Amino acid sequence: MTEFFSQYGVMIVSLVAAGLFAGLVAGMFGIGGGAVIVPVLFFLLDGMGFAETAMHVAVATSLATIILTSARSVMAHHKHGAVDWNIIRGWAPWIMLGAVCGMGLSGYMSKRMLLGVFGTLLFLLAAQIAFGRPNWRLADQMPGGIGRAGAGAAVGTLSAIMGIGGGTFGVSLMTLFGVPIHRAVATAAGWGVAIGLPGAIAAIFVGWGREGLPPLSAGFVNLPAFLLISTFTVLMAPVGAGLAHKLNAALLRKLFGALLVLVAIRMVWQASGL
Repeated sequence: MTEFFSQYGVMIVSLVAAGLFAGLVAGMFGIGGGAVIVPVLFFLLDGMGFAETAMHVAVATSLATIILTSARSVMAHHKHGAVDWNIIRGWAPWIMLGAVCGMGLSGYMSKRMLLGVFGTLLFLLAAQIAFGRPNWRLADQMPGGIGRAGAGAAVGTLSAIMGIGGGTFGVSLMTLFGVPIHRAVATAAGWGVAIGLPGAIAAIFVGWGREGLPPLSAGFVNLPAFLLISTFTVLMAPVGAGLAHKLNAALLRKLFGALLVLVAIRMVWQASGL
């Protein structure tokens, strides 16, 4: 037992902490927690010697954890009457299609390419989270038809490549089309299920049989990390959802955005190989 904890103790504590923080963030901002989980998993697995598959496993495992986190988060927001189920039903098929395509693409990217894409997109999203304005508008209602199909597929594709929930892109998209910020956060939490479930299934198939995977992995999804992180994100998501309706949202967004900027810079630096 002592040998086990000396070998895996840091990893277990790190995953528990990541799960707690990711669940809190998911509930507060509707972003699924992947922006926290992916970097933590990557640096842990990279440090354990799984350098070539660390980023792919981090992205795929994060997608798997998003399924339970988002479901728990959207139910918590539903109790506050904040979820627009019509938006979820209308957009989910296109988001699911995009998620499968995104995971298929990421499975065949190199480690450095995936790191670079993740870091660059995370930097842009951090700026939007920190400095975006809820009153910015492109239109007064969500697009339909081809616009919905294209935007939904894009959200699913980019989210799957990054291993994040639909809220990261979804909140910005919905507020640009006139959805109030609290309703956007609550509804975007539901998009996470549409991204995580097909994305995780695709990750299992795409990564099956790859060399250099961590032990107990199903394709690119690492089962111990999935179970451990999911347990604590599910516990914390309702807490975060409750805080979202009580705390100073503007200040929290700026602080969280600043944290993501630092993480993004580190990921891009890692991708550069310098």
